[in-house]
Amino acid sequence: MSESVIRAAVVQLRSGDDVHHNLETVRQLVELAAQSGARLIALPENFCFLGSLKEKGKLAESLTNPSAPILKSMRHLSRQLGIHLILGGMPTKTPEGRGFYNTAVALDPSGDAIGVYHKIHLFDINIPDGAVFQESAHVTAGETVTLAQMGETKVGLSVCYDLRFPELYRRLVRAGAEILCIPAAFTLHTGKDHWLPLLRARAIENECYVLAPAQFGRHNPQRASFGKSCIVDPWGAIIAQVPDKEGYAMADLDLSFLQRVRQGLPCLDHIRLTTI
Repeated sequence: MSESVIRAAVVQLRSGDDVHHNLETVRQLVELAAQSGARLIALPENFCFLGSLKEKGKLAESLTNPSAPILKSMRHLSRQLGIHLILGGMPTKTPEGRGFYNTAVALDPSGDAIGVYHKIHLFDINIPDGAVFQESAHVTAGETVTLAQMGETKVGLSVCYDLRFPELYRRLVRAGAEILCIPAAFTLHTGKDHWLPLLRARAIENECYVLAPAQFGRHNPQRASFGKSCIVDPWGAIIAQVPDKEGYAMADLDLSFLQRVRQGLPCLDHIRLTTI
């Protein structure tokens, strides 16, 4: 395989409130994807726990604690398989010890963190079907845009609701991102109409590959996710998608194709408004 081609996979889960079961499912699917040749594997938001925000906060880990159980298990997995592994969203401690962050962590094949992103846009919304989400009641918003350097390639990190804010991705691509990672637990109500169109839009307008690992299915009586984990190319084509079950989808990210797209349609060179 050419050095300009990265074999990537997105993992789809139906996580619940049993952390051990969730992490075992993660291990099995990541191992299968790695055995199929994936060197960059992305997990969805809430990969380790999907339940109440109050209970989620009790699981928050310090990124500097080598014994933190969730991070330790994921670091071991990336090291064991020799892969880059993006943890799409997990609770981590704030410096003040109040609330917690919803954090995406990019690990290198040595298990070291090479990118840490705290979700900036928090999901506070009343959905017409009666579901109410108030992420900010427990979660602290991040403030910093984050790129992970994977070899010669820069990967822009984000989490779920961030997808609706294109200025974040414009900032990432202007900083050099060629791949955008958008892990999610998109609700069924919004996902059926918005998930795929928004992913394709972020890929097209930024001329980037998009990795979109997601939660799917019913997690509990109050929560269901849309699924449709996928990989989108810089022209906006969906080149891999997971069916409606736990599993993974894989595709080769051809960075020479990305460069041809950018050269043939140089819209990134024509940006005029840069104040956001």
